[in-house]
Amino acid sequence: MTSNLSVSENWTGKAESLASSAVQAQAEGIEATLRSSVGWLLREQTPEGYWVGMVETNSCMEAEWLLAAHILGVSLPIAAGVIRTLFKRQRPDGSWDIYPGAPEGDINSTVEVYAALRATGHDQNLPELQRARAWILAHGGLRNVRVFTRYWLALIGVWPWRQTANLPPEIIRFPLWFPFNIYNFAQWARATMIPLAVLCARRPVHPLPGNSRLEELFPEGYENFSFAIPSKKTSRWSIEGLFNVIDGLLHAAQTRKLIPFRETAIKLCLEWMIRHQDWDGAWGGIQPPWIYGLMALRNEGYSLNHPVMVKGLSALSDHWSYERNGGTHIQATDSSVWDTLFSLLALSTSGHRLSDTPAMQKGVRWILDKQVLVPGDWSVKAPDLKPGGWAFERANTFYPDVDDTSLALLVLSQVRKDGGALREEIERAIERGVQWALGMQSANGGWAAFDKDNDKRIISTIPFCNFGEALDPPSVDVTAHLLEALGSLGYTADHPAIRRALEFIRSEQEEDGSWFGRWGVNHIYGVGAVLPALHALKQDMSAPYVRKAAQWLLSRQNPDGGWGESCSSYMVEEARGRGASTPSQTAWALLALLAAESPELKSATSRGVEYLARTITREGTWDESVYTGTGFPGYGVGTRIPLNDPLLSEKLQQGPELSRGFMIGYNLYRHYFPMLALSRARSQGYQ
Repeated sequence: MTSNLSVSENWTGKAESLASSAVQAQAEGIEATLRSSVGWLLREQTPEGYWVGMVETNSCMEAEWLLAAHILGVSLPIAAGVIRTLFKRQRPDGSWDIYPGAPEGDINSTVEVYAALRATGHDQNLPELQRARAWILAHGGLRNVRVFTRYWLALIGVWPWRQTANLPPEIIRFPLWFPFNIYNFAQWARATMIPLAVLCARRPVHPLPGNSRLEELFPEGYENFSFAIPSKKTSRWSIEGLFNVIDGLLHAAQTRKLIPFRETAIKLCLEWMIRHQDWDGAWGGIQPPWIYGLMALRNEGYSLNHPVMVKGLSALSDHWSYERNGGTHIQATDSSVWDTLFSLLALSTSGHRLSDTPAMQKGVRWILDKQVLVPGDWSVKAPDLKPGGWAFERANTFYPDVDDTSLALLVLSQVRKDGGALREEIERAIERGVQWALGMQSANGGWAAFDKDNDKRIISTIPFCNFGEALDPPSVDVTAHLLEALGSLGYTADHPAIRRALEFIRSEQEEDGSWFGRWGVNHIYGVGAVLPALHALKQDMSAPYVRKAAQWLLSRQNPDGGWGESCSSYMVEEARGRGASTPSQTAWALLALLAAESPELKSATSRGVEYLARTITREGTWDESVYTGTGFPGYGVGTRIPLNDPLLSEKLQQGPELSRGFMIGYNLYRHYFPMLALSRARSQGYQ
């Protein structure tokens, strides 16, 4: 749904056309821009009442489905389109990257795409594969690939299973008090670990066509290649060193079949997986547990005709894949609830009333039906808490999250007075949602996305966790979103939970005045979440710490009036708040400045408003070809870390290319965030 232009084409190549339309945009102003953008948004609503944009990520999504089809022994109906997409996304140097505009390609994506193309019968002498192979070998070969890439290579016989991170199925038995109980891992890690543990126990191998072992990627031969898990440059006497020893012992015991009651543990894992399958056929609302789940079940003897397998495979051709620009893209997740809530918020803030806007009525009805009213994994640690949250995806009932719940509460707080026949149901939904969200507050006063107190750092030291993040500790942006919703509902800072949350936010402010963005790129997202929350709670917006945050935004405004921040800011401190202007990040900055309500900010705010008015397309939307969403930045501990360590890249085994990270392009961010910012600007008198 977004433009296919490169970053340079999209933001510098349009300079002439933008300049020529500037006078007209300034004359038309906010009113015309909003009218056009509202029309576009209404046209994008589905017949069922929801909105959803394509979720773009890296090419591992497509590559892994091609590999999975080979392993499962199925013909993927969308394979040809997926392959076209992979070839189109290859960089000129032969690699594939984590996000558009990354300074360098990613070794994991490139290796997985290379393996997938070989699995689908592509000759190694194909020019595209020659370029990819040259890039892989020039960047150290396979020595530093992540744990998940090693699993995929093991599944196709390229990597020895004994040199992968051992994930024993016995983890399903660990008691809740034990640090490595599955419910101490983040939601996404937990749901992925269970099927992977079954695969690790069985060690299946599905050779590539012609029994190839990708020998061309081992120019010095297998016997001279070190398959050991790359070191994090820590002492052998460290906790990481201890877990590496334990990993080796587990492999030895498994090889000699010395682990008792293994079959029972595998059975418990399979039962857990089947109970957790979503109604659309996926697992956890994300790709990894879904794809590993299908392979694990198939390897355990589940036929392709089994209802669980049929439902799981059929989901791929439903709402999980998109046709665009002659190719097929496969999503890592489904953002329908998130996108619908923000679309409703944008419409409501722009002045549309629920009572006389049929599109909003359908959207609110759809959202009310998506409230999760059954216990999920979160209830293991909060057994007395009644359900009432919302999930990110349309079919995910096991993992509602505080961020979506906060947004639902904010939307419902705005439409309830005009709810009509829905008023009573809206009030009940708000009550359930507030109680659930308050019950999910962590001990430090903040809120995480999926669980409370999910912050045991020892988890990040085990070999399995070298992929990105296995923890879900509280974050400023999630906390701020809930505070904004509670403020909109009439709660004040006198409430004990809110008072503790405000203290958490203050403690997390950076020295430069900004806040780290856990789920959006990056410090612009953090500030864009915090200042509207403070305003909603009627905090003193002239306080020094608020002014410092606003001044930081002013220092990051681009000459064109917009704001932008590259994903590289997760590794490069100097990149914080810097990058080519984007519609979504400009909107986040404007939402913060508008919340600050200071005369000294008006000039910068006006320039930002003009930027959005000037860059709207003839169709009534905005172009955004970069990623401004974050899955995880690859720190391992799930929260911000100091970036001034000269050995940081060596310790994390990633640089600004974010090889351990996972970045996201939400295709509707470019639209509803500018709408929301312009609507709030209009309400404050901007023209």
